[in-house]
Amino acid sequence: MSEQGACAGAVLTIDLGAIADNYRLLRQRSPQAVCGAAVKADAYGLGADRVATALANAGCRHFFVAHLDEGIQLRRHLPAHAEIYVLHGQSPGAEMECVYHRLTPVLNSTNQIADWRALARRLDRALPAIVQVDSGMSRLGLSGAEVDALLDDPEGLHGVELRYLMSHLACAEAQDHPMNEAQLSAFEAVRARFPACKASLANSSGIFLGPRYHFDLLRPGAALYGIAPVAGAANPMKPVVRLQARVIQTRLIGAGDAVGYGATYRAASTRRLATLSVGYADGWLRAFSNRGIVMAGAASVPILGRVSMDTCTIDVTDADPATVQPGALVDLISPARPIDAVAADAGTIAYEILTSLGRRYHRRYLDAEPPRTTPVERQAAKLPRNVTVSNSTYN
Repeated sequence: MSEQGACAGAVLTIDLGAIADNYRLLRQRSPQAVCGAAVKADAYGLGADRVATALANAGCRHFFVAHLDEGIQLRRHLPAHAEIYVLHGQSPGAEMECVYHRLTPVLNSTNQIADWRALARRLDRALPAIVQVDSGMSRLGLSGAEVDALLDDPEGLHGVELRYLMSHLACAEAQDHPMNEAQLSAFEAVRARFPACKASLANSSGIFLGPRYHFDLLRPGAALYGIAPVAGAANPMKPVVRLQARVIQTRLIGAGDAVGYGATYRAASTRRLATLSVGYADGWLRAFSNRGIVMAGAASVPILGRVSMDTCTIDVTDADPATVQPGALVDLISPARPIDAVAADAGTIAYEILTSLGRRYHRRYLDAEPPRTTPVERQAAKLPRNVTVSNSTYN
């Protein structure tokens, strides 16, 4: 039988231990607040079942998804005491699904509040919810006028067990952006009208804006997965993903030879090329055409020509030939090419890179440390970190 992953064109390694460590680092930055975790979009493409389990083992009890069906799927993987919040709220007519699966909706509109209130009346009991207010992003949440109307209505929140008042920051990664202070002031003004309610404002980058933004519940997402939380600053988070593509073949081309669809690259001199088994069907974006960089061993090598559906081509003239033999793996995302730098190559953000990664990769999980064993104990026992591949664990 072939080695695990040998049949795949590319390998995606996900370090659950690094995710757990990143969670602990974020939690330590605000000891007075509860630290939750955003695991929407399948934990940013990395596998919500595995990621949420690792976070729960690290002590996380509050999880955020975007859609109701994400919450339903996640519930089966988390302990009963875990709280799952649905950021888009309940869909019209699907309110009982939230109750049945013990999901807490984020109520973003007066319609959602009215529907949740009506269900509470039918069930004759208060139902938990978060209410979101718009503090300047103009995306989701109640406007100022809607907050006024809600508070003026004697039935406004009747039957709603208000867990948190929340809003979302638009520019937190840019620490000196004036929008941060403007949103904080707007949120504080609304929060003062709900004096008994806990509050949540800070996303990953918001945590690094300082304690004034922390309130009672933190909602990190991107930083958990190794994405830099502060633009232009050193990244304090551990890298989480390593993406490797397999070399299919190598060839020599001469001056004037074209590479790829559209002949967008022509060689000025003799070059050695390697064709990789990864393309935009795998989420390796077409935007990397003629501008992306990958690592072949210690050599930084460019992508030549257009990225196609299943392949891309790199210039390995200056790479060690042993690192680019057919079947070898080269690094697309790695500590030497962190995900934020990779995203910059494509003119996008690391969030898009992660969430675009396709399902054709062979996924290899590095397990988080078991919660019953401390790192010191594991070092003393000289126990290796387990590597889980598919449904089998190899020590």
